[in-house]
Amino acid sequence: MINKLSLLFSILPLFCFSQTLTGIVVDKATQQPIETVAVYFDNTTIGTTTDSQGEFSIDYTDAVQSTLVISYLGFEKIFVSDFRTKNNIKVELVEADNALDEVHIEYDDGLTRRQKLRLFRKEFLGNSKFGKSCKILNEDDLVLKYDKQNKALYASSNVALKIENKALQYEIAYDLIDFEINFRYANLNTLKFTVKSVTYFGTSFYKDLNDSSKPKTLKNRDQVYNGSVQHFMRSLYNENLRNEGYLIFYDGFGVDEWSHFSVESLVDSDFKKVTLKEKISILYNKDFQSELQLEIDEFYIDSYGNYTPIIGLYFGGAMGSQRVGDTLPLDYGISKI
Repeated sequence: MINKLSLLFSILPLFCFSQTLTGIVVDKATQQPIETVAVYFDNTTIGTTTDSQGEFSIDYTDAVQSTLVISYLGFEKIFVSDFRTKNNIKVELVEADNALDEVHIEYDDGLTRRQKLRLFRKEFLGNSKFGKSCKILNEDDLVLKYDKQNKALYASSNVALKIENKALQYEIAYDLIDFEINFRYANLNTLKFTVKSVTYFGTSFYKDLNDSSKPKTLKNRDQVYNGSVQHFMRSLYNENLRNEGYLIFYDGFGVDEWSHFSVESLVDSDFKKVTLKEKISILYNKDFQSELQLEIDEFYIDSYGNYTPIIGLYFGGAMGSQRVGDTLPLDYGISKI
């Protein structure tokens, strides 16, 4: 099964210098400042809210390559990707179209809401011990639809999903943009389903819970990181896959990884260009097997594990089965100096 999902990390902590971005958020129609607007870097623990004057200040480092998200209930979300070229910004929010406000509508599509929720939880949070430790605190905000003809489950929400990951001690605000499960086999009478592919996209903000510094939590986070997509991408950037425990296989045989991967440094850029000749298998620590397939000619990664584009780069196996419950924020393991 190939999973198309948004996942984005070296063993040693990475250090980088902090910078500050300031700004103000106003209602475009009235030009009045808006208080308590969420301002955060996607998929990180770096975030803040606007004050009574609509103003905010947020620190970031060179490691942060993700988009700045400005989000407030009832207004269109704003994405700022060129924040590095700005010192102070003014953001004008536009009231959102509430036509999609259909949270409490029940759809007669062959499955009950409870059955759809069970499928959604498994493929969104994950079926690992970490995924099973997660709880969505506002499931009533989810809209779930099953398409019998195409054997597909869709999910959406007008508000960010609030997820509590007890094992990793994170509270995650996940603003779901798109979610789709395509089933190879679906029997609504026996409730037997075989998943063909899972696709989901969204923005997320991570917040440490009270027990985040406990040894058990740190051990769990380390376990999630090792062998993850984050770990693999950082190892690929540093060209030390084998030293980090990764072996590459093609057509069932072990191969020299650099006969299949090409990693090229770019002038005046923190990113490296990566190309892959054909679909390969990845074995981590002689135990966890994954597959990587590209439907694009190349992709780009930086030393922190950020990579782009996400569409066209697909993981299967162990890495492909990672879900929201098995992920860490992009700034995990990064210290500011």
